[in-house]
Amino acid sequence: MSREQEIADGLERVRSRIAAACADAGRDPEEVGLVVVTKFFPASDVKILADLGVTDVGENRHQEAQAKAAECAELPLRWHFIGGLQSNKAAAVASYSDVVESVDRVKLVTGLQRGAHERGHEVDVLLQVSLDPPDREGRAGADPAQLSDLAAAVEEAGALRLRGLMAVAPLGEDPAAAFERLAEIRAGFRADHPDADVLSAGMSGDLEQAIAAGATHVRVGSAVLGERPPIQ
Repeated sequence: MSREQEIADGLERVRSRIAAACADAGRDPEEVGLVVVTKFFPASDVKILADLGVTDVGENRHQEAQAKAAECAELPLRWHFIGGLQSNKAAAVASYSDVVESVDRVKLVTGLQRGAHERGHEVDVLLQVSLDPPDREGRAGADPAQLSDLAAAVEEAGALRLRGLMAVAPLGEDPAAAFERLAEIRAGFRADHPDADVLSAGMSGDLEQAIAAGATHVRVGSAVLGERPPIQ
């Protein structure tokens, strides 16, 4: 089987899962966007995805993302940066990303603003909210209580547009329960920021639960592209 057929088959399976999850939740499949996570996969796979109609791809390592975005610059793609972000790399990430999904502290906003301004291109921002217990080691994302201040910083920055929230279900927990908490957090957030209507949640293993909880975007890698190549 060709690589093109492998990816087409994976993409069809994931789109079928999204459609079934939307049917179960009483939602229109058009309400749920697919971000294909291409980390560790070559730019040739990104080009195949674009040929198959994918419009949004996600990366989480800056150097790899920057190089891949440059190699695929002619393609009509929206690049999502979804990984942990260092403040000293924020401006560089904003120079090629259309969406930064992992903004979890105010310190990142200045760099993102600078990079977006220098590029002359508005960057969409999602605030990453943590669903983990506060004392969990390796916890990523802002505490829900910090979202108001973080949102204000983004809204005050030029060249950034606050679009909504992103979250990852904690390891070892029922994702349905985690995403129910996320739905409550989102409802409170949207009361103050009604235009920030994006909710990025759900991956290969839990996209159904995320869609049931209102996700507008799911981030899927292995279920579309297969097992990831060894880390380079």
